Amino acid sequence: MFFDPETWVAVAFVVLMVVFGYLGVFKSAMTALDHRAARIKAELDDATRLKQEAAKVLADYKARSATAEREAADIIANAKSEAERIATEAKAKMEDFVARRTKTAESKIALAEAQAVADVRAAAAEAAVQAASTILSQSVKGQVADDLLAKGITEVRQKLN
Repeated sequence: MFFDPETWVAVAFVVLMVVFGYLGVFKSAMTALDHRAARIKAELDDATRLKQEAAKVLADYKARSATAEREAADIIANAKSEAERIATEAKAKMEDFVARRTKTAESKIALAEAQAVADVRAAAAEAAVQAASTILSQSVKGQVADDLLAKGITEVRQKLN
């Protein structure tokens, strides 16, 4: 049994374990393993915390994105309604402007028409006076003719104007 290599390996192993125990290698190894386990646990806790924060940030981003999309849709809807309102107001103003211009043009035409009628009447009256004056001056002579002529001219002017 003492000549078997397995026996000497077993004895050497036991001696080595006793030396390790005396030097505190087991305690150091266990402490190192505990520290490593604590560090790994802390890293896992950090990773979990970071994952939760990332989930919160993602949810916040999605909420902000949805809010921004709603706001954009509201802005577009408001812009469309504002454009329609402005177009309606512009159309009403244009129709009012055209109506006023038409009315102004019609009143100018009526005024010009009335002026033309007055000018024609005045010209006709002047022509009638001239004709009457010429006829009366040729047919009636003397003081009576001058009186009749003046009286007739005055009457014609009053009636025609």
